[in-house]
This record gives sequence, C-alpha cells and structure tokens, in this order.
Amino acid sequence: MRKTRRYLRATMPDGYVKTIGPTTDAFTHYWRIVAELANGKTEVFWGHTRSLAEARKKNGAARDAARMRGWTSFRFEIAELVEVPAAEA
Repeated sequence: MRKTRRYLRATMPDGYVKTIGPTTDAFTHYWRIVAELANGKTEVFWGHTRSLAEARKKNGAARDAARMRGWTSFRFEIAELVEVPAAEA
C-alpha cells in the first residue's frame, strides 16, 4: 500500500511558521535552536522528530554544542507538527 504524502506545519512561540513536506514520514515535532555567538551573530539549527521524547533529547545536545562552540546563549524550542492540506502549504 502506498503511503500518503502530506504537509506538516509548526508554529513557534515567536510566530515563525515552518512547513515541511511533502513527506510520508511520521514526524510529530519540530525543534529549533537559536544560538547567540560571541561575535553578536545568530545561528539557527532545526530539525524534526518522530516523538516528543526524541525532540527533548536534542536539548542536551544543544547544551553540549553551546559549550563546545562557545555560544554566549541559546534558546531551544519545540513545537508540535500539525497536518495541513496541500492547498495551504
């Protein structure tokens, strides 16, 4: 049986909207790290996972990355992905 392609959307607390797709994967959550660098610049890292627990594990990796890369600070955020019709994507 063929898997259905779908579009997924996450809305972050600051209003940023990320659309993923078309995909057949069973992603449930989107995560984002906004890192403040020592030179005042900002870097953004993001990804999607198949469970909330998997997304929460990225927070530990973010703390390690902050220490190794010398970030002055970072924000780690998780948002639930919701399916949207292809016409809205």
